Amino acid sequence: MDPRLISVSLLVRMGVAAAVASALVRSKYFKTLLYREDRNTTQAIHLALFIAVPFALGVVVRMSVRNFIAADLALESAVLIGVIAGRGAGVVGGVLVALPSMLQREFLSMPFYAVSGYFAGVLRDLAVNKEDVWSFTPFLDLSIYRWIRRNLDRPRLDWQISFFFYIVLLHFLQLETGRIFHGRLFYIQPTGWLSALGLYAVTVAAVAIPLKIWNNTRIEQKLEEQERLLLQARMEALQSQINPHFLFNTLNSVASLVRFDPEMARVLIVKLANILRRILRRGDSFNQLREELVFIDDYLDIEVVRFGRDKLRVVKDLDPETLDLAMPSMLLQPLVENSIKHGLSPKIEGGSITLRSRLENGALVIQVEDDGIGIVEGAGPAPAGSGIGLANVAERLKVLYGENAKMQVESVNGKGTRVSITLPMVQSVDIDDTTRRVYEERASTRS
Repeated sequence: MDPRLISVSLLVRMGVAAAVASALVRSKYFKTLLYREDRNTTQAIHLALFIAVPFALGVVVRMSVRNFIAADLALESAVLIGVIAGRGAGVVGGVLVALPSMLQREFLSMPFYAVSGYFAGVLRDLAVNKEDVWSFTPFLDLSIYRWIRRNLDRPRLDWQISFFFYIVLLHFLQLETGRIFHGRLFYIQPTGWLSALGLYAVTVAAVAIPLKIWNNTRIEQKLEEQERLLLQARMEALQSQINPHFLFNTLNSVASLVRFDPEMARVLIVKLANILRRILRRGDSFNQLREELVFIDDYLDIEVVRFGRDKLRVVKDLDPETLDLAMPSMLLQPLVENSIKHGLSPKIEGGSITLRSRLENGALVIQVEDDGIGIVEGAGPAPAGSGIGLANVAERLKVLYGENAKMQVESVNGKGTRVSITLPMVQSVDIDDTTRRVYEERASTRS
């Protein structure tokens, strides 16, 4: 084959991969399938169909148009389907893209592509962090650089490097199998070492380019979902957390304090103003734990006055190293509110709330614990009227961190409930000096 034709074909192959990937993300259902990491069998098959059909048409074009070999990306599509949707979908995708070539008596194409898709799915299962799949790059030097940085202290096999060499191995096997069983498996015959190197590079790039395009779509969806959840959290904060009932009780407490303890009444008004200002102002998605605790202190101080210091006690066990770490804003307040409303309020003698924070295995662990009545059998973890509730907190964690964060609820009927949140340790975000000073003053006062 003419070397110039091979060179042009290599460039066109990358263009075909990018064009198909860009066309697929125009479908809302395809974007929904991409966004899901845990897909059922039906969804995985649908994803395989979405990807396999246009690439199978490319195989038809290759067989129909003379010298248009660039349209055939069957191997690359089988690998894409397997690494995104899993082993079963990889097999289905490999079979689908091989159907047109079977009509040309290329009988090895179906088993070869099906096996390629299957083992790509096996590699997906071996990935500790599924984000490694989406951040795959064809530039091996960058992968090696990242591997060195992440594994300098404790070397281990890097997933992206393994995936890179898996694609290279598949291309080598396709080339050798096609040579041995001529006419039974499609391959592009290189004319020299330079064109051979180009073929290997383009095969890797034809897998990486769709992953990059689809990952950008996933990131956009994550940002949109987080924006929606944050807006929902703020709206529910206005409607439920600072609801008329809460304001009514707080103002009643202020009115009763005005006569015999005007100083405490003034303090209560200031704290209520701080809460309203904190919720109404346009804030960031993340705050330091220190700033969130300032907000929680104001909320709890009002609740202590309302319930009485003998009925509501607050205990803090906070690791100073955790105070500057970043966490999602408005995450603790609904947990504290749940403890008061559904744990301690039904208890005649009241009880205590304990806030804990610590570093554990490189992660930030935050706990909100009460010694209330616990979760009543059949009531569920977030009874009606609990504001944002545990379900929304769990959903925000999933959107922000994926599988890298978790929330665990432990409850014993009649003894209390403990909610533990484990977050990836993110370096501190900037907060204003006033917030830092307020927290330090309060910490010194309470100590």
